[in-house]
Amino acid sequence: MSGTLYIVATPIGNLSDMTPRAAETFEAVDFIAAEDTRVTLKLLNHLGVKKPMVSYYEHNAAVRGDEILARVEAGESCALCSDAGMPAISDPGELLVRDAHRRGIRVVPVPAASAAVTALAVSGLPTGRFTFEGFLPVNRRARSERLAELETERRTMIFYEAPHKLRTTLDDLASAFGDGRALTVCRELTKLHEEIWPATVGEARARYADEPPRGECVLVVEGAPEPEPDECTLEQAAALARRYADEGLSPSAAAKRAAAGTPFSRSEIYRALLGGE
Repeated sequence: MSGTLYIVATPIGNLSDMTPRAAETFEAVDFIAAEDTRVTLKLLNHLGVKKPMVSYYEHNAAVRGDEILARVEAGESCALCSDAGMPAISDPGELLVRDAHRRGIRVVPVPAASAAVTALAVSGLPTGRFTFEGFLPVNRRARSERLAELETERRTMIFYEAPHKLRTTLDDLASAFGDGRALTVCRELTKLHEEIWPATVGEARARYADEPPRGECVLVVEGAPEPEPDECTLEQAAALARRYADEGLSPSAAAKRAAAGTPFSRSEIYRALLGGE
C-alpha cells in the first residue's frame, strides 16, 4: 500500500510558532525531504526528533523527486518541508505535489505560518482580493514583461525579495507603478528584528538608497486605482444599448449592460433607448 506525502509548514522565523501537529508529523514519518538538511537538522534538534533526511531543492528536484515518490509508493511516509514557511509556495515542492497527485499518492497538508499571508494581514492594505507574485524573474526582459502585466492590477500584490536585490526591485516597482504607490515593507517577520513599515515606493527607495537593506523582505503593494469612467452622453449610451439589443439582449438587459462605466442609470438609458426606437 502506498504511503503518504505530508506537506509540513515550519516557522518563518520564531521557533515558538512550530505547531504541535507539525512536530508530531516529523516524529511519525519514515523520512523527511528538506530544502536544506542543515537548516532542518537544527529544527529537529530543537524538537528532539531524529529522522532520516534527503535533500530536495530546485537543482535536484527532477531526479530526487522521483526517488522520493518511489519510496512513498513502496509504503513509506514522507514529510516535505522548506527552510521556512509553507512548502510548495514559490518553491519546487509544487512539482513534488503535482507528481504525487498524478501517481495517486495521498497528499496531506500540515499548515502553519506563511510569510505572504502574514505580511498581508499586517500591511494595512486591502486584503479581500490579492495576488501572490513571489520573486520577480531575474531576467530583465522577463521582469519587465511581468511588471507590465501588473500595471493595471487592482488587487493588492505580494512580492518576495532578498535584501541584496531590494534596491533594484524598488526601482523597477517605481518604473511600473510610480513613486506614489503605497506599499508595506515587511522585514524579518516573526524574528528579533522584525519590522513592518507602511510607506510609498518612493519613500522606500529613498530610505534604502542610504541604508543597506537587511533581512528577507515581503513587499505588499497597493493595487492600481479604479479607472475613471469614460465620459459619454446619454445618446451615446443609448446607442450602445441599441447595439446590444440588436445582438439579442432584451431592452432592459441591454440598458443595464450599457450603463456599466457611465454616469447614467439603467432606467435612464432604457427610456432613451425606447424613445429612440
